[in-house]
Amino acid sequence: MCNHQSFLDGLLLGVFLPQKPVFVVNTDIANRWYFKPFLKLIDHVTVDPLHPMAIKMLTKEVTKGRTIVIFPEGRITLTGSFMKIYEGAAFVAHKAKVPLIPVILEGAEYTYFSRLKCLVKQRLFTPIKITMRAPLNINIPNDLFGKQRRQYLAKYTHDLMMDMRVNIFEPTSLFDSVLLAKQRFGGDAYCIEDIQRKPETYDQFITKILGISRIITRFTTENERVGVLLPNAIGSMATVLALNLTKRVSALLNYTAGVDGMGAAITAAEVKTIITSRIFLEKGKLNYLVEAFPEINWVYAEDLRKQITNEDKLWVLKAKFMPKKYLPKPNPDDEAVVLFTSGSEGKPKGVVHTNRSLLTNVEQLCTVADFTTKDVFMTPLPIFHAFGLTAGVILPLRAGCKTFLYPSPLHYRVIPEIVYDIQATVLFGTSTFLQNYAKYANPYDFATLRYTVAGAERLSESVRDLWMDKFGIRILEGYGATECSPVVSINVPMSYREHSIGRILPGMDYELEIIEGITEGGKLIVKGNNVMKGYLFYDRPGQLVPSEYSGENGWYDTGDVVAIDQDGYMAIKGRVKRFAKIAGEMVTLETTERLFKAVYPEHDHAAVVRKDDSKGEAIVLFTTQKESVRSDISAMAKSLGMPELAVARDVRVLSEIPLLGSGKIDYVTLTKMAQEM
Repeated sequence: MCNHQSFLDGLLLGVFLPQKPVFVVNTDIANRWYFKPFLKLIDHVTVDPLHPMAIKMLTKEVTKGRTIVIFPEGRITLTGSFMKIYEGAAFVAHKAKVPLIPVILEGAEYTYFSRLKCLVKQRLFTPIKITMRAPLNINIPNDLFGKQRRQYLAKYTHDLMMDMRVNIFEPTSLFDSVLLAKQRFGGDAYCIEDIQRKPETYDQFITKILGISRIITRFTTENERVGVLLPNAIGSMATVLALNLTKRVSALLNYTAGVDGMGAAITAAEVKTIITSRIFLEKGKLNYLVEAFPEINWVYAEDLRKQITNEDKLWVLKAKFMPKKYLPKPNPDDEAVVLFTSGSEGKPKGVVHTNRSLLTNVEQLCTVADFTTKDVFMTPLPIFHAFGLTAGVILPLRAGCKTFLYPSPLHYRVIPEIVYDIQATVLFGTSTFLQNYAKYANPYDFATLRYTVAGAERLSESVRDLWMDKFGIRILEGYGATECSPVVSINVPMSYREHSIGRILPGMDYELEIIEGITEGGKLIVKGNNVMKGYLFYDRPGQLVPSEYSGENGWYDTGDVVAIDQDGYMAIKGRVKRFAKIAGEMVTLETTERLFKAVYPEHDHAAVVRKDDSKGEAIVLFTTQKESVRSDISAMAKSLGMPELAVARDVRVLSEIPLLGSGKIDYVTLTKMAQEM
């Protein structure tokens, strides 16, 4: 069973497989005159996939001892990613009681025999890699028959191929992934653009990275964690990659965190130098940060440009044409970036990611989604946010897409206009941001979007309905954590279930830990190469601390309670920390928020917990709805089958719900308000 990348695939397998293979060929293809001369040279059987006896005929051939090669996608890829995967190969192996051998081909898609013309840089000679897995015996649960058995085998085949592609992935470094993308898609391919409206090719972008890296080595040391305080712009991302190239670590500082949040981040990561921009500080009114941290060596991007010498320019030229000689050898397990948690539940802490963890997450996303060079990413989420960095920038750079960097996700009127102007096909955002974009957008602004993905917070039903009613667009909800680079699961067109957060990404394992008082689901604990290296805490400066479950075993405790159905689709029930224990009963605060959102969809709501002398804990609901009727909320709870305890008795009105820079609700501030008032 092999993925299908080009017309060369059969020849490659025929030459290199240790067995003498028999190829399964679609009858329609076999009857085409230009294929007949080739088919005479190979052992094959023709099959009409629409014929009800096709599988039975293949099973007979296998039971004769013949080794049959099946391409489960049924067609050559048109995107470079997997096409729809059928269960036929696994079904034949199961029925014939013979082993199934998965094979992954890499590299054939870059030849002139692929169907990716204009999507990749095709060439005469390209490295091709064939990976075979040990033979597998397929066991199906005894209680599955007919349609259920076929569905089980389809899921088995899908998961097997996806997991295998991710598990054979060999990461290098963030900078080297850009070099590799240049080789794949061409140095003259446009890859990145910002509001200056000067799109850059891979060649131009790499030249900028090399130039910055040359200067950075003069005021930093190897393995130093260097602060980066910059907006979404080409120069900002070039700085991050330049630090990565020179084996420095980018500590991506959240400029919306205030002096306390910045101070905690600087202390935790032991940041001595911060790279920023005078123009950015002035326009963002952030000069107070420079005054607040006089001990920091503040380096301004405007000054770096003046330090480029002729010797530097000559070195850049040499490094571009002879990277192996002039550039340091990458180590995938070196620290790449430090991201800082939003602080929605306490002081921000540093999350240390390696080249391996970030690039693995990108590969996982490229495996489940069909991004191509025709895609244009609109990236308003800041790069100090894991979602914005990995999915918004590193992913399109690796996949050959063009990404447009916009400095703020809060410009609700401007962003729809830019999406329309650049004809973006991919947009990431939080539920709050997507709601506001939809509010101000013309129905035609989002006509070109193929992927609209919501993450970082639960997708509101009202937002989901608004996008479908106004734009005819289905929002794909995902789930993640900064500690997981960040994506853990996501809905994609090939694998989608409504009212879920999708299936766990390939290459990840998971467990559900039972929580006392919670009857449905359990606490999600995950493992995979995309999980962080460890934490940095402000009270233990510079000391890398693994999470409770990480370390040698690499497990991460998400703290989220989820339920997983028989097909592997997840639904979030709430955070362990966001449950209230009222009179001995566990109630999730998200249920309270959903109840109020169902009755008052035009307003914002946020629930927190305060101490209560009589019942132990009480729910406090903050809302922008000036007058709420408890009987209406109770009636909605009854109709939805939710407990009466989820209806907050303590309701407080605010003009607006406080948000963090990432777009998440600031629950720390609200909890303090609930306790104080």
